[in-house]
Amino acid sequence: MWVEILCGLVAYKIIQRVFFAGGDDASYLADLDSSHSDLCFAVASRLEKLYASRCFVGLRIPDPDAGERQHIDVVLVTKREVMVVAIKNFSGFVEADKDGNWSCPTDKKRKQEIFPNPVLEVNRLAANLQSYLEQRGAKLPDGHIYGRVVLPNPNCRPSYTISIQPEVMLYDQWKDLKTDSKSGLSAWIKGAFTGSKSDMQDSVLPNLHFILSSSPMWDRLELKGDKNVLGEFIEFKGRHEDIQLLKNLKRSKVSRFIIQKSTLFGGFGRSRVQILYSPRDYRAEGTSSSEWKEISVKQYTEIVFQPLHSKKARKFKLSSVVSVTLSA
Repeated sequence: MWVEILCGLVAYKIIQRVFFAGGDDASYLADLDSSHSDLCFAVASRLEKLYASRCFVGLRIPDPDAGERQHIDVVLVTKREVMVVAIKNFSGFVEADKDGNWSCPTDKKRKQEIFPNPVLEVNRLAANLQSYLEQRGAKLPDGHIYGRVVLPNPNCRPSYTISIQPEVMLYDQWKDLKTDSKSGLSAWIKGAFTGSKSDMQDSVLPNLHFILSSSPMWDRLELKGDKNVLGEFIEFKGRHEDIQLLKNLKRSKVSRFIIQKSTLFGGFGRSRVQILYSPRDYRAEGTSSSEWKEISVKQYTEIVFQPLHSKKARKFKLSSVVSVTLSA
């Protein structure tokens, strides 16, 4: 009897590994820190709803002075202006030193982490974005592009010198943010302007949307458990026959692919995953459902992806992936 039970347990483990490899996605992703990327998409989603506008997340705008691309968390485009948003998920008491740099506590006791002045940084990013838009043929009047720093963590306690800066949005302000029914702008945003602004010309807004949507930006990896990771998709890893099927899923040819539920082929066959992918169309935004194509690969095929701010790439099982959006 005990022999039969033992054999049954061994058989169960073998079947589980063969057919349902990578099923424990919760523990597998436990060490992945997606908090900043998740915040970026959450802030962007709320701003879009509040202002009935368009947000762009994870832009990488060229910086002539630094000689490299600069990351921008969120860019909000409304009918009247363009707002560059820097999201700082600080916790604890935050203060500014004599040079304007901010410091806040770390996980280690009595240790402070220093951050270059976020207000100066976001204003520099706004200036770089304005220069980039002008180079691509979208010249906006001075004052229509500006930077703001959002502190969305309820445990963040900024000092008085930080709190009084008009470019900084505290947690309570973010929580209570509402639109003005007449102008479509919040008091926080309206207070940043001097003078009045009129709506952009009808031709300007679509042009801005096209420029920003076709600008360099980070790839987006969406994982189960509502996790989003900004970074760079590198390649697929798996059996030779599967990699051959996936060799055409390059960013020059594909804009997005979605991982479907696993299906089992044959009585003792391997579990396979359906990948729907969208061919890239440089002439238009979005994809119609009729354009999706499908590939079937083995479930243990992996995606190699390097998260933003990480020095090393890591592998993600297809069973834990919802979708990947590739920048042009």
